[in-house]
Amino acid sequence: MVVGGPTTVLDLGGLRVVSDPTFDAPGPHGYLTKTAGPAVADDQLGPVDLVLVSHDNHPDNLDDGGRALALAAPLVLTTRGGAGRLGQSAIGLAAWASHTVRRPDGGELTVTAVPAVHGPEDGERDADGFVNCEVIGFVLSGRDLPTIYVSGDNASIRTVTEIARRTPPIDAAVLHAGAARVPGKFRDRALSLDSIRAAAAAAILAPAAVIPAHYDGWAHFSEGRDDLVRAFDDAGLAGQLRLSDHGTWIPLRVR
Repeated sequence: MVVGGPTTVLDLGGLRVVSDPTFDAPGPHGYLTKTAGPAVADDQLGPVDLVLVSHDNHPDNLDDGGRALALAAPLVLTTRGGAGRLGQSAIGLAAWASHTVRRPDGGELTVTAVPAVHGPEDGERDADGFVNCEVIGFVLSGRDLPTIYVSGDNASIRTVTEIARRTPPIDAAVLHAGAARVPGKFRDRALSLDSIRAAAAAAILAPAAVIPAHYDGWAHFSEGRDDLVRAFDDAGLAGQLRLSDHGTWIPLRVR
C-alpha cells in the first residue's frame, strides 16, 4: 500500500514494514514543499515492526511525523550515516549487507541493502563517493514470501542492472519515480527515476508487479501518474504496472 510520497506499507509474513515514512500535513519543509498529506494517518497503521529509511537527509523521505514513527519502531534499517542520527533501534547497512528479522509465523525476513544513486551517474560525488547523499534501496525476501525490491531515490539504470544480476528474481518492485528536480542541483537533471527509466527498470527486473511511489505529494516532482501510464504503455509493459489510489492494498504473490 502506497500511503503517499515515498511511503509504502508492506505486510510480509506477519510483519508490518513501512518504508520512508512521511506523515506531515502539507506545507513547506525547508527548500521543499509538501503538497498533499498521507492517505492513511500514522496512528491508523497499527503496530509497526520494521521501518526502512533509504536516507534521512531529505524531508520528502523522512519528515517530522515519519521520524517520530521511526524513532518509536522496534527496528529501523537505514544507511550507515543515518543510523547514528536515528537512535538505538537503527541499524546502518552498507550496500549488499543483510539483516534478518524473525517473523511471527516462525520464518525469517531477510532485508538486503542495495545501491542507489540519488542523481545523474556523472553527478559530483562527495568524499565518500555518493551523489547528493548516501542512499540505499532494499530487497526483502524469505521463504514463501514474494521478493520485493524497494528502490529508494535511485536514478541509475546501471544500478538497477547490477541489482538484477546479484539478487534473486524480483516478484514486485516499488520504484521511486516522479523525476524529482531541484533548481540548481545537477543542472536541474532528475534526482530519481523519470517515467521512461522506471519502465526501463521494469524491463530489466521483469517483476510481475511494479508499484510506483514518490511521484506526487511534493512540488519538486516533474512527472506524475499520467506520465507513468504513458511510458509503461509505450514500452509494452502496462501489464506490470500497479497504479491504485493511495491507501489501497495491492496483493502480491510469489511467482
